[in-house]
Amino acid sequence: MRINIDPVTRLEGHLSLSLDIDGGQVTSAHCSGTMFRGFELLLQGRDPYDACPISQRICGVCPVSHGIASALCLEQALGIQLSDNARLLRNLILGANFIQSHLTHFYHLCALDFVDITALAGYAGQDPLWTGLRDWYASELASSSLHPAAPFLPRYVADYITDPATNLGVIQHYFQALSMRSLAHEMVAVFGGKAPHPAAIVPGGVTCVPTLDRIEAYGSRLQQLQDFIDTTYLPDVVAIAKAFPQYGKVGQGPRRLLSYGAFPEDSAGASLLAAGVYAAGQVTPLDPKNITEDTASAWFSTPSGLNPSSGQTVPAPTKDGAYSWVKAPRYGGAVVEVGPLARVLVTQAAGTNPDLSALLSGVLAQLNATPGVLFSALGRHIARAVECKLVAMRCAAWLDQLQPDLAGGQGYPVPQSGSGMGLMEAPRGALGHWVTIANRVIEAYQCVVPTTWNCSPRDDRGQPGAVEQALVGVPVADKDNPIEAMRVLRSFDPCLACAVH
Repeated sequence: MRINIDPVTRLEGHLSLSLDIDGGQVTSAHCSGTMFRGFELLLQGRDPYDACPISQRICGVCPVSHGIASALCLEQALGIQLSDNARLLRNLILGANFIQSHLTHFYHLCALDFVDITALAGYAGQDPLWTGLRDWYASELASSSLHPAAPFLPRYVADYITDPATNLGVIQHYFQALSMRSLAHEMVAVFGGKAPHPAAIVPGGVTCVPTLDRIEAYGSRLQQLQDFIDTTYLPDVVAIAKAFPQYGKVGQGPRRLLSYGAFPEDSAGASLLAAGVYAAGQVTPLDPKNITEDTASAWFSTPSGLNPSSGQTVPAPTKDGAYSWVKAPRYGGAVVEVGPLARVLVTQAAGTNPDLSALLSGVLAQLNATPGVLFSALGRHIARAVECKLVAMRCAAWLDQLQPDLAGGQGYPVPQSGSGMGLMEAPRGALGHWVTIANRVIEAYQCVVPTTWNCSPRDDRGQPGAVEQALVGVPVADKDNPIEAMRVLRSFDPCLACAVH
């Protein structure tokens, strides 16, 4: 039996999912990115400095990562070494964006797969917050002819949290998280100029001068977010993991992980989150030459197996045998997963961050679980929450290291010719930009983004992508309510707008 879910909701962009089900389990999955955008073609012939603001428009959720990756390309081509203040300011802007993205993913994209939102209508207590939410919810229903769970849709007929206190608590935190993510956006704007698409990120550094007022504005908001992460976000992740332990056993994926590393701590190459390739508990050094893109199942006539430094974007919307606008990136020919799980396990295996290891061990102890649970839908939520706390902790330290009133960068002339590569991490995983400059304009530009890795279609060897692999074996009790598959899919936090850039 085959079921098609089109569009998949509560994610960024346009995704179609096809599942073959036999014996109540998924036996095969196909992910399809269903639109084409063409940013790589749009950038050709433009001034190299245009790439930074334009590439940020690939995504409104993680524009900071695209802006920094684009700046790194030109900085490599020019041989630019960032100042300490520029490095710290970028870390602080990116850190705020990571926090915002992680909170958005858990509460506003995934929580509705686990909580029963209709419980709001039955609240009989006197707490002003809850009576207000109940009355608002009742007015929404009264003015709508939609499903009884409107506007929180789609809502499947499924097994939701059964404990009323936990259920209502997570619903309450859903609303609180809206304010928290707003604070994180404001933190981006404090040093980035605005959010989304901060204008202060440029090749050569950051245009903002960190005054004492700006440092205080960022710090006061960070303290509120740290409190929310510690007292609300992490406990909610643990509560849902305890309520749905079965999702610690499904959604494994390829168990091969890739991280480019993120948040540089000095000019010598050390970073908060390590770079490398994880397999069977071991980490090997990252070699960008091993990155290639296959196109057998993608609507492109671009040759397969090209490294992005020589990549091409040639759309072929009528191509036989293709089913996605997403290419199939591979590392050394192998399928890899990218994202918070990859960063956490690569960093832990590398042994470079004892704080991360302690945080992760603490959460696993609360769940009475072994590290093996991390290769699962629940594991991705756990890794994301642990990383969120770690990044918030380091943001406080980076803020203290800033030198007030010292400029964060300077301008540089466009080279006559050259090439550069910008590898970094977005909230959803490994992000790479590649540029070739000729006659002082962009001759070629290529992006390989996190969801291109995770939601890739089958490659030239027929290997399914990471999400396609993770969905195999997932039980689906009701073909008309495939909530189990959606919980696994959304654990990756797909962004198809990025993937089809």
